[in-house]
Amino acid sequence: MEKIPFSPPRVDQVTVDAVSEVLLSGWITTGPKTRALEEKIAAYVQSDAVLCLNSWTNACELMLRKFGVGEGDEVIIPAYTYAATANIVMHLGAKPVMLDIDPKTFHITPETIAQAFTKNTKVVMPVDIGGLPVDYDGIMSILKNAPFQAHSELQEQVGRPLFLSDAAHSFGATYKGKAVGTQADVTGYSFHAVKNLTTAEGGALAFHLPNGVDHAALRKSINISALHGQTKDALEKTAGSSWKYDVIEAGFKCNMTDLQAAIGLVELERYDQTLKRRKAICEQYLDGFKDQSWFLAPHFEDGDRESSYHLFMLRIDGASEAQRDEIMERVQNDGVSVNVHFQPLPLLSFYKGLGYEMNHYPSSFKAYSHEISLPVYYDLSDAQVERVIGTIKRAVAQVL
Repeated sequence: MEKIPFSPPRVDQVTVDAVSEVLLSGWITTGPKTRALEEKIAAYVQSDAVLCLNSWTNACELMLRKFGVGEGDEVIIPAYTYAATANIVMHLGAKPVMLDIDPKTFHITPETIAQAFTKNTKVVMPVDIGGLPVDYDGIMSILKNAPFQAHSELQEQVGRPLFLSDAAHSFGATYKGKAVGTQADVTGYSFHAVKNLTTAEGGALAFHLPNGVDHAALRKSINISALHGQTKDALEKTAGSSWKYDVIEAGFKCNMTDLQAAIGLVELERYDQTLKRRKAICEQYLDGFKDQSWFLAPHFEDGDRESSYHLFMLRIDGASEAQRDEIMERVQNDGVSVNVHFQPLPLLSFYKGLGYEMNHYPSSFKAYSHEISLPVYYDLSDAQVERVIGTIKRAVAQVL
């Protein structure tokens, strides 16, 4: 039978035409399409300002740098996340303070965050894993009373640890009726190839800081850092009366191109139908597995929040890590691509070598050990979903 992929991007003639238009326009780097995507994302999430860059990783690292995070500082993150969440902290010489997760939502909680605060805590960076928003209001309420020693101008202005949301999975999710994007101080999105909304590679920051922070100025400052410290990008140099620019810092190279933005504009235009289809797929999975005694359902929705349905994180009650791996091998041999989200950071050689021990994070390990992420993408048909369900059921029965 034809193989079912895990999460291919939605690319059709509309996408091809949009990219072709940019290719033929003579302007393929950062330009009008990128600016248009930023404006449309800002309107979609009701943010004060948005900056699109080449990845979540670079966007959020630049935000940490702009906040003044450095040697001796601490950033609170979950142990159950992708390595990028911790890697950007390490790049700055700071320490990732890893917390265990709630076994139902896979989130770190306000209670565990409050217990982890020290005078060195500069940032809290929770993860909306799978697309489900964290307890934004609960986290924000404890941040207001957190111990804090400011060491930069922006830190002084904010007056407490920064709330930087790792919303790599949750673009389009809602919290208390509003799109995820204004609940934290800064929200970081990923538009990687497997994300709900893709630009092939890419990411964005949405700004909503307190105490009169000038969001336009902050956005421009990070944009300068993302382009070698240059005070004018290519579009500004050609649009204005003078081409002259200055370089005011030793910056980086992290800009998004108009080729990428063209894909994003197409995806954003039809994003409501994308979310509707992903939700329908997840509901079909829920219905298909509800009669299985081993099935632990993912948490998609409650009174305050609704997921973006980025992942269907199936959990197999009673399965060991080795059994989970055997189930996955059988499923993939039957032509269905599956994945695991994620290996907790203390399992990875680099972080294990720094002294992080997996036995300190029992809920993270348990969640990982019996989790299998199933295919979810716009073009996945109902018949293919039923095939995935049947394949998983057979494999679990054979192994357990």
